[in-house]
Amino acid sequence: MKHIFQKGSDPEAPTLVLFHGTGGTEQDLLPVAQIVSPASSVLSIRGNVLENGMPRFFKRLSEGVFDEEDLLIRTNELHEFLGEAAAAYGLDRTQFVAIGYSNGANIAGSLLFHHQGAWKGAILHHPMVPRRGIEIPKLNGTPIFIGAGTNDPICTPQETEELEQLLRDAGGDITVSWESFGHRLTHSEVNTAAAWFQSHWGSR
Repeated sequence: MKHIFQKGSDPEAPTLVLFHGTGGTEQDLLPVAQIVSPASSVLSIRGNVLENGMPRFFKRLSEGVFDEEDLLIRTNELHEFLGEAAAAYGLDRTQFVAIGYSNGANIAGSLLFHHQGAWKGAILHHPMVPRRGIEIPKLNGTPIFIGAGTNDPICTPQETEELEQLLRDAGGDITVSWESFGHRLTHSEVNTAAAWFQSHWGSR
């Protein structure tokens, strides 16, 4: 998978794994990583599915309707890649924290839904419920931040609340931060996520 790796200055800090939104690239969230944990190593991945020329992490049938078969294939593919990247770059796979926006948040969330211990923690900006009707692996207190919009036309408040409940029921430690800027990823939302990250893993 096309990606960028940047070695951090603090080997003890969690590695940040970045997932852009539809039409983005592996460059998009690098400034966000700098705000969240400037000393962390960063692995930023480009989605390898194209929709009208726009990179995504999995196919969809229409706006808000996922191609579940492709989602599962891509989730497993990504899970395998993360193990390979950890080995290639000498990283501790158990210390990966995801940061995803929109489509990127959905694939990061899908890893939580399908693979035990996928993340040490996750920052999900405007995620949807990746799949329904499946048993989610036990999260065992995994800290998860959800950035949501009270007026998000793509990811409704009801969708956010459903995802929060599913992750909480699986044993996740869930924090939801609400704003009123639609589906946009704002500086204030990133700063709130950074404060949340530092409360769990220290300001480095």
